[in-house]
Amino acid sequence: MNTGAVTTPTDLWGPFALRVQCGPLELRAITDDDIPGLVDLILAGLHEPARMPFGQPWTDAPPDLLPANTAAYYWSTRASFSPSAWTLDLAVRVDGQLVGVQGFSTRDYLVVRTGETGSWLGGILQGRGIGTAMRQAMCALLFDHLEAEEITSAAFTDNPASLAVSRKVGYTDNGTFRVQRRPGELAWSRKLLLTRDRFVRSEHPLRVEGIAPLRAAIGLPARCP
Repeated sequence: MNTGAVTTPTDLWGPFALRVQCGPLELRAITDDDIPGLVDLILAGLHEPARMPFGQPWTDAPPDLLPANTAAYYWSTRASFSPSAWTLDLAVRVDGQLVGVQGFSTRDYLVVRTGETGSWLGGILQGRGIGTAMRQAMCALLFDHLEAEEITSAAFTDNPASLAVSRKVGYTDNGTFRVQRRPGELAWSRKLLLTRDRFVRSEHPLRVEGIAPLRAAIGLPARCP
């Protein structure tokens, strides 16, 4: 009998086991089955063409390249995932409807216990409080289950919606920096910092399944039962 047989995707990549629920929200690691739905949201538009809310202007790619670019990016984050550097991108659903992605990226996490949140939300779904709720769910996961001490974020100063989400969740300003946004375009990026004592939680309790395989994948020890 081969007791080491691989039977599920979780056997191949621990974060696939993760399931986070917070009120009507559900967050799970992005699977290949999620990617077509995410591409549809991206192609429908995440922001006005004249604006660029992302530090890397990935939505400027031609529409015929965006689907393959999107798939390649999410595949690459899985392939490069290790305790020394990892990005956890979670597909977000509200009442079962796919609405966007909430992510967290870090390096040397076992030492620094911090990293940066990032997210995107389908354009027609913005302005309904979903962005705040998904950020709260991710931060609660990090503080309560992955032993984070601080969480950072960033937004351009001309992106008031993102800055408002950060304020609602409890982030504080952590400096403003001059950066190139699009080729040849100067912009100001505001850095933000969230600590445990300032975290504003959701009114809904957080329910988490499959945390043990994720902790193992990032090098954290198993919790005592």
